[in-house]
Amino acid sequence: MPVFYDTHAHLDYPEFSADFADVLSRARAAGITKIICIGTNFESSRRAIELADTHQEVYAVVGWHPSDALAAPQDVRSELGLLARHKKVVAIGETGLDYYRLPSGRGGSAAEDEAYKQKQAQLLAQHLEIAQELAFNCVIHQRGETLEDTLRIMQPFARTVRGVFHCFSGTTPDLERIRAIGSIVSFTGIVTFKNGQNVREAVRAIPLGEFMLETDCPFLAPIPYRGKRCEPAYVKQIADTVAQVKGCSLEDLGDATCQAAHRFFPKLLFE
Repeated sequence: MPVFYDTHAHLDYPEFSADFADVLSRARAAGITKIICIGTNFESSRRAIELADTHQEVYAVVGWHPSDALAAPQDVRSELGLLARHKKVVAIGETGLDYYRLPSGRGGSAAEDEAYKQKQAQLLAQHLEIAQELAFNCVIHQRGETLEDTLRIMQPFARTVRGVFHCFSGTTPDLERIRAIGSIVSFTGIVTFKNGQNVREAVRAIPLGEFMLETDCPFLAPIPYRGKRCEPAYVKQIADTVAQVKGCSLEDLGDATCQAAHRFFPKLLFE
């Protein structure tokens, strides 16, 4: 059976509390041998570490999600730095910029929008600083018209910190700009959607070994599960579409994406 990893999952979310053991069992049955659980704040990051401690195939990433930037303390570096020293923490994040839902869209002002953007940028820079200090890479969230700002903030760190732009849904030129600073992308169930043609074009353009696969579960379930809760086992459906687009075997795709994950997350253990 081809082997794959789910490099971005939110297993600590309440959607998985009722049947967590079954979720892991279905992932194993589908050939998903490693799952990286992504923190979205201090508490979520601690839960991710607890799951990694308890389950051999689970690893953790610690960070503070940009959508919750206004709830973050002014400086997250000390706490995240402590969490990142756990033996099964493999990266810093999820961090980045998200202008999709600005305060002005909920009745706020332009000044509130600017404060929100500035806090996100501050947090992203702090995550990059932690990653640089501890020799980690970063899991990057980039949504809305944020690519220019994200690349600008990341550029000074590009020689020491790589980013994975998770849930990539941009264009092929966007992809090339990300690769130009030494970062990579990962693909979700969006690649299977009818309106995901631009993502399939990006898949076609990028060489094997230069991208990873993820679910972003419980979100973005691929066809034929779209609209339902996503889970790590569904990497298999994502891989089916990516292999078809690339014109390669599932075995070759699995080998290439797992090797890409080991290069990006050096603390992942070969087993």
